[in-house]
Amino acid sequence: MNGAQSLVRTLLNNGVDTVFANPGTSEMHFVAALDEHPEMNCILCLFEGGTTGAADGYFRMKRDVAGTLLHLAPGFGNAFANLHNARKAGSGIVNVVGDHATHHLRYESPLKGDILGISQAVSHWSRMSSNSTDVAKDGAAAVQAARAQNGQIATLVLPADTAWNEAKAAANRLDTIESLHRPSIGDIEAAAARLVTPNAALMIGGSALFGPQRELAGKIAAATGCRLLADTLIPRISKGAGTAKLDQLVYPISPKIAQLEATSSIILLGTDRPVAFFAYPGKPSVPEPPHCPITDLCKPTDDIEWTLQALADAVGVTSKTATETHPLELPDIPIGQLTLEKVGLALAALIPENAIICNESVTSGFHVIPPTATARPHDLLAGTGGAIGLCLPCATGAAIACPDRKVIALTGDGSAMYTLQSLWTMARENLDVTVIVFANRGYQILRDELTNVGVASYGQNAQAMFDVENPTLDWVSLAKGHGVPGTRADDMDSFAKALSAGLSSDGPSLIEVVCPTPA
Repeated sequence: MNGAQSLVRTLLNNGVDTVFANPGTSEMHFVAALDEHPEMNCILCLFEGGTTGAADGYFRMKRDVAGTLLHLAPGFGNAFANLHNARKAGSGIVNVVGDHATHHLRYESPLKGDILGISQAVSHWSRMSSNSTDVAKDGAAAVQAARAQNGQIATLVLPADTAWNEAKAAANRLDTIESLHRPSIGDIEAAAARLVTPNAALMIGGSALFGPQRELAGKIAAATGCRLLADTLIPRISKGAGTAKLDQLVYPISPKIAQLEATSSIILLGTDRPVAFFAYPGKPSVPEPPHCPITDLCKPTDDIEWTLQALADAVGVTSKTATETHPLELPDIPIGQLTLEKVGLALAALIPENAIICNESVTSGFHVIPPTATARPHDLLAGTGGAIGLCLPCATGAAIACPDRKVIALTGDGSAMYTLQSLWTMARENLDVTVIVFANRGYQILRDELTNVGVASYGQNAQAMFDVENPTLDWVSLAKGHGVPGTRADDMDSFAKALSAGLSSDGPSLIEVVCPTPA
């Protein structure tokens, strides 16, 4: 048994059976070891950012870690942006990065780079195996680290000779994970007392945003009369009929400030303090009123489930506590001229129950997402770290994690170009993903942000940096070139027909929505 073989068996022993891969020469022994285990699900991604974005989406839905296989420092650099998103999402990922053999590192070969230096900038845990006999225990430690604190980024660097040299047996599962921090009973009681005061708010995040924990949070709001809040960028949230009502903060800073202007206090549970996405001239960095105290009751890395239950007990929640939930109200499918508002209505009417929506439509999503509040129950995955190019890989990982659930990916044309290679992976794996590309022919968010920072007008150079025209992107052809059937919709009849067809099929499809006003 060599080091690579010991690592693959260690990953399987530790419950990791999926690897999103983009390997190179230094990983060939690991590839050969993976090939010996058909029970290991190996997914090829044609760009490293696709591997890490997919591993992020996989964790958000599976609630357990997958591996990535990356090639040297440049490969890890290509993977960095979606690792940043994954870190902000609190996703657990095990990165395996090949490096040059230890005896080769003293030479300045073309691909030599500071892998540990790069990885430590985004990973919670990083280690380079010093020899082949350490690989198995290092691999087990990496998995353990990735599962700690509700999900972390762990990066294991393997010099090539540690993979090909002889090793000992694989390592068994390490089940001893450090206990999550819990607030004191005094802190719980103080938070409970605060929530019953006028205009108090409970802002939730992490696992409190979906499933039974979301329902419990709704009961706390009902029992105390507090306002239930969620931040703008969240990893996963339950949506649609039957979910407890909450207010989600919007992206622009001025409306966000308006949302909180009457708030007397905010209790944070499983989330960080809300903050403006950027600094803007003459505007504050935080949206709450000046005299609104914020209590950090439970950090995203703390024991969210325990804290939520303890808070529910403290405010007197019982099995009979009623909560305000969204009703099931399916709109009629609009016809005629295509608008983003109508697209949202059609989407809300057609979303299958238990679907997963990955949203990176940014400006278009402001109009498309609101009607889905009363659609059939579903989960929504959104951007967390703000790095563009998450949607298509995230949808890929979510579809791998939940093959029995329909996945819908909402993306802008500019965003989708960052990681369009994921279409090929969807086709190869025959993933049940319906991609909707909003073709507004540019980075609309940048046009908006230019106004937000106080620039009243702009000319030719700025326009050239904002649009993606001349040539115009042809998403039907791009989809076909990656093996995914594509359709262009420029009115509501064609959109509804394409969406119905995509949702009724078992494989991937793409709809290019030609936005009426690319302003």
